[in-house]
Amino acid sequence: MIKKRMGEATLAIVAHDQMKSRMRDWAKAHEKLLARYRLFATGTTGGIVGAACPGLKIKRLKSGPLGGDQQIGALIAEKKVEALIFFIDPMTALPHDVDVKALIRLSILYDIPFACNEATASLLIAGMAKR
Repeated sequence: MIKKRMGEATLAIVAHDQMKSRMRDWAKAHEKLLARYRLFATGTTGGIVGAACPGLKIKRLKSGPLGGDQQIGALIAEKKVEALIFFIDPMTALPHDVDVKALIRLSILYDIPFACNEATASLLIAGMAKR
């Protein structure tokens, strides 16, 4: 069960390079709903989404390969993130694949919702907004 912290639910958003434009477009389409959440994002993803959706308050962390993935993982382990939306590029080999696997593992371990595509992300934020 997802619990609100400090009056609002917290989401982490991440997108691989080839998926950043899809994350941007998805966030723009769901901007009003995303505005209800406290958002954390890896650096580049947060910058791209923030530029497209200036009304969103996004706490930008480091770029994923430079430690941002681990920062998101730490927030999950500290129970400061209630859900993770990570648009993973299924067609490109990633040098930091172990970081991706660690985030998936932590999402499972700490029993938080994890969306890795637009359809699931849309369902996740809509469902969380109803509580």
